[in-house]
Amino acid sequence: MPTPAPRLQAFRAGILHFVDDPAQAGDAAVVAHEDGLLVLADGKVRAFGEAAELLPGLPPEVELTDYRGRLLMPGFIDCHAHYPQTDVIASPGEQLLRWLERYVFPCEARFADATVARETAGFFCDELLRNGTTSAQCFATVHPQAVDALFAAAEARGMRMTTGLVLMDRNAPAALSVDAELAHAQGEELIARWHGRGRARYAVTPRFAATSSARQLELAGRQFAAHPGVHLQSHLAENRGEVAWVAELFPAARSYLDVFDRYGLLGERAIYAHCIHIDDTDRRRLAESGSAIAFCPTSNLFLGSGLFDIDAARAQGVGVGLATDVGAGTSFSMLRTMSEAYKVGQLRGRALSPWSAFYHATLGAARALRMEDTVGSFAPGCEGDFVVLDLQATPLLARRVERARDLEERLFALMTLGDDRAVNATWVMGECRHRRGAA
Repeated sequence: MPTPAPRLQAFRAGILHFVDDPAQAGDAAVVAHEDGLLVLADGKVRAFGEAAELLPGLPPEVELTDYRGRLLMPGFIDCHAHYPQTDVIASPGEQLLRWLERYVFPCEARFADATVARETAGFFCDELLRNGTTSAQCFATVHPQAVDALFAAAEARGMRMTTGLVLMDRNAPAALSVDAELAHAQGEELIARWHGRGRARYAVTPRFAATSSARQLELAGRQFAAHPGVHLQSHLAENRGEVAWVAELFPAARSYLDVFDRYGLLGERAIYAHCIHIDDTDRRRLAESGSAIAFCPTSNLFLGSGLFDIDAARAQGVGVGLATDVGAGTSFSMLRTMSEAYKVGQLRGRALSPWSAFYHATLGAARALRMEDTVGSFAPGCEGDFVVLDLQATPLLARRVERARDLEERLFALMTLGDDRAVNATWVMGECRHRRGAA
């Protein structure tokens, strides 16, 4: 039988992506076409460039979608979120540890019910798509059925999803504390069932050092090492009270990061959320090991945890990706997240440029997750995930953009004034999964 011809699609719009970190490579990192064309073959990038150059070579059977007047970018990538916490977003102010006890743990206990998990996972994935996010790395709960539910919801929508069983065997409510050996066995079953299935990837997920025994951390490190391609996610040095507590629980460790290091929990595909209260020794160790940081500005501000130092991370060569951290994070929108990241930079004395903000939500996030060969840019062979942004979405945004001097200033207006209303459409592997205004 002859090989069937690939499905060819072309999308015409203003198009932007990054080939490097603008903070290091400058203008050479940015590739933009005012009238561009993105060509997909069977859902993957075949070509990307000026429309005038690519249109004449398209075969007659190509499916051409015209988005002129809008901006097309790689789909946003959320490096850290908690899907079970969707229903506690905007719960009033507490510091981290009290917030977990009052809101998060009671909410997560409900995910023993598979029906709750399935309904929440579907809503969560739809919210990501509505906000232009096509790939995410997320926490589930201690319940295997909660992991199954998120993987299944993402699979049904064609999304790239990384998640895993949350590991807690001490300092947690009884309903959420699972024996280390049992949780390890459940993780092995989930890896066999989901890791590498389509776009699903498994992440070994100790919640944070204080809620895992030494035995559980040891088993987590063993699991991370035993399965090539598996990811690891956790929290690190988010809150000063948390840091002091971890120091009491692990007195032999030099630092909070050293606790994880001692159990083999650093390495490529390991990403730690927050990393606010760490020093340069820790940052160097993160860089040396290939581990990365998820920058969560809205949750860091909401819980009063502190101001992440992205320049210090860059100086030590640590990869950084943006993250909403829903539900301590206050929005599913990566545009709102960029806006808060800019304000964090302002408070630290060095603002984040719009180039850098959009980089850390696309290629930078993909690099942090070690997925840059599949998502985050329009390099040939990458998966055809993209978001279509409407810079006329609201009267104020349209008015400001009309007066912008260049693309950089238009992007700054978009990340400052934009939200889900600016997401005209979200495409995943060449399939439209969200269209603003559609039922």
